[in-house]
Amino acid sequence: MDLRETVKNSYLMLVRNKMRSFLTMLGIIIGVMSVIVVMSLGESAQGLILNEVKSLGSNLIGVLPGKSDDSGPPASVYGIVITSLKNNDGQEILKENHPNVEGIAMYVQGTDVVSWNATSVVETFVGTTASYINVEDAKIEDGRFFTVDEEMSNAKVAVIGSDVAEQIFGDQEPIGSQIKIKKTNFTVVGVFEKRGGGLVQSQDKQIFVPIKTAQNLLLGINYINYMRIKVDKPENIDSVISTTEEVLRRNHNIQDPKDDDFTVRSSAAALDAISQITDAIKFFLVAVSAISLLVGGFGIMNIMLATVQERTKEIGLRKAVGATNFDITLQFLVETVFITFVSGAIGIILGILISWIVAVVAQALDYSWPLIISPWSIFLGSFVSISVGLIFGIVPARKASELHPIEALRYE
Repeated sequence: MDLRETVKNSYLMLVRNKMRSFLTMLGIIIGVMSVIVVMSLGESAQGLILNEVKSLGSNLIGVLPGKSDDSGPPASVYGIVITSLKNNDGQEILKENHPNVEGIAMYVQGTDVVSWNATSVVETFVGTTASYINVEDAKIEDGRFFTVDEEMSNAKVAVIGSDVAEQIFGDQEPIGSQIKIKKTNFTVVGVFEKRGGGLVQSQDKQIFVPIKTAQNLLLGINYINYMRIKVDKPENIDSVISTTEEVLRRNHNIQDPKDDDFTVRSSAAALDAISQITDAIKFFLVAVSAISLLVGGFGIMNIMLATVQERTKEIGLRKAVGATNFDITLQFLVETVFITFVSGAIGIILGILISWIVAVVAQALDYSWPLIISPWSIFLGSFVSISVGLIFGIVPARKASELHPIEALRYE
């Protein structure tokens, strides 16, 4: 039998039984679409997070509470409260006067209702040091940042992000106004220049107050969540990390590095750790979505087995006029592969379309969301859909080819 004629007949079978064809194809369409969307969203989210970390600068070192190993970050990253870092840890590092350290900023943070007049919103507040402006290369658009004296004296002053200023004050002048956080009034002394939103953090959506004020008046704690150290050049990072670890061990009375209750990492190491985590999550989700392809394959096999039974007389007639077992096998196998190929193509188109819509929406919400359509995901979707057709089409194709022509012609 001519292969082109077989493909043509497969197409006619699809058109003749539209509803059954659609239900047969649905499982494969959803499966392939899911693989494309999951891989695209996974890589796009990974790109967003990694770009955000890169935007912090390649010359920053992060110090986190809690011990970690080479395979992942400390538990504090996942929201577990660890209180091993204190304010004096940062002060002791500064006292070392390392020639390559340009500044240290310490951080605590929380979330609460922030109000001004009749306006109330839930915002994240960050307690930090006066050195934040230098360490993070932040720029003030209006007003000023708080001073070291204000940091040390529990001053009730605040510097707000551009989005916070717009959300709370609208067209009103925020400088000099008083906002209330946890029943405590703060005077707004500055507004940050708009930096652009992100997934990991967004300066535009945060309120910054002196760290001691946040610890004593807002949170009631005596520890810090993390600190960042600014190094003059990336090539000096290893030297600063080594000095930082020595100071912290001395300050925490730790003799054996295995007993460290802190983690010191550069931006490059953070990127590697984040990549490992996001890769694991991404491929887990792909594996889960691939299950629907397997389910779709069983659906196709069941439908094709039913089709063999329906077309028993047709098969007997074809064999009676000279069709071989190979011709009959090829006919049903091509029909199955044709169904899965069309399903895969539709799934790929829908997957790309959904990924594009998600990217457009995310970018409209001010996230730097890259649209990434992995060629590997398209190849995987195509390969798996055709493989499903071949694997699950073999059983009904062989059953059709093994029918005896006389018995098939007598079938009712």
